[in-house]
Amino acid sequence: MAIGKIIAGGAALFAVGEYGAATYFFRRTMIRNHAKVDRTRKMAGTEWDQYIPKIHEAKEWLMEQKHEEVWVKSRDGLRLFGTHFPCEGSKKAVICFHGYTSMGLNDYSTLAKFYLEQGFHLLIVDERAHGKSEGTYIGFGCLDRYDAKVWIDYLIRRLGENCEILLHGDSMGASTVLMTTGLKLPKQVKAAVSDCAFTSAWEVFQSVLKHMYHLPPFPLLSIADRMVKRKAGYGLDECNARNEVKKATIPILFIHGENDTFVPCNMVYELYQACASEKKLLVIKGAGHVESCYKETEQYEEAIKSFIIPRFQGGKLDDEDTKRK
Repeated sequence: MAIGKIIAGGAALFAVGEYGAATYFFRRTMIRNHAKVDRTRKMAGTEWDQYIPKIHEAKEWLMEQKHEEVWVKSRDGLRLFGTHFPCEGSKKAVICFHGYTSMGLNDYSTLAKFYLEQGFHLLIVDERAHGKSEGTYIGFGCLDRYDAKVWIDYLIRRLGENCEILLHGDSMGASTVLMTTGLKLPKQVKAAVSDCAFTSAWEVFQSVLKHMYHLPPFPLLSIADRMVKRKAGYGLDECNARNEVKKATIPILFIHGENDTFVPCNMVYELYQACASEKKLLVIKGAGHVESCYKETEQYEEAIKSFIIPRFQGGKLDDEDTKRK
């Protein structure tokens, strides 16, 4: 009897301990302002200090270009923020989705010049619970894919029915893009670029717990998953990019850093193999998480130019479109 009480007591303490750990995990990963950018950078395994001067210089240049702050409302009532950099006379546009704990202008200042030079309107957005966008709980692509659809519809209204749209995402933004390809998309969406996407929040957390913190994912993730469902309204594996790209109909360029310690490089091979649409894979040797664009800039941009950009016709705004704007 005494032994039974001890075992029961031990089990109760274990359960309390696991619940406490799951609560801590939930708060520091899923809630705005508790998820810290410095912590994310450490997990990414990329030496960002070497690129910071270039990023700052690019951002200064970008903010000198003509731009406009724009807002849309998500299907659950959040105000979502974006910055639109116009390319006069063009019907091509790219929507850029940033990574976990970042903001749009932080992730895309360097690549922005490339897209503007290629004749694309540039729409850089802050995903929900990031930057200037509203929201308490981070969506990890599962919720953000519906926000992406809102941004797509916004651009079609703004640029006209004959516009052509490219989706570009890195890290969580890349998963957002891939999960979006599983939705029924307007004909104006022509292609997508995915840089260091994870398959699902569950699987990337499982990897982080195992390889970085040397902790078993069970039962911590199961408990955290129930918390996310109750508070944020979705499950950690409810939307898996591996399953969504099986429904993709647009061409997708998959990019990943070979030395990514945050989102394991094996995930890009899984995503690439599962993709049902036309596709191309670029793995950059020696690159960490979302480092490819900086480490091998010429190779990165050439891959986009050769696979993606030829699929866009562009064209001039007609009188009817000008009136619509």
